[in-house]
Amino acid sequence: MKVHLKELIFYGFHGVAPEERKLGQRFVVNFTFETKQEHDKDIATLSDTIDYTKVYEIIRHIIEEHTFHLLENCANMILNDVMTGFPKIIFANVKIKKPSVPIKGTLEAVELEMERTR
Repeated sequence: MKVHLKELIFYGFHGVAPEERKLGQRFVVNFTFETKQEHDKDIATLSDTIDYTKVYEIIRHIIEEHTFHLLENCANMILNDVMTGFPKIIFANVKIKKPSVPIKGTLEAVELEMERTR
């Protein structure tokens, strides 16, 4: 089974520039996780699967309650905490989009992507 949490929007205080960590900005997160397919047929109740509301809460807490200079550190913490909290997850992918980038130039956003496999 694959579950996709799409376009989660949070306000966080992340970035190399001190202004980014002081003023904050929006971050858009996409998160995908996968469990073993052979267990799909056994899912009858919430306790048989991954409660994606709890996955959401881990991501929200990390983005909103921590401050990172690098999105790489943020992505690593998200992956580590979700994989630790949910041993049934065999694969996870996180994308963190930063729409307001302090770059002299025109771009829609910067997006970082990381994944983990058990």
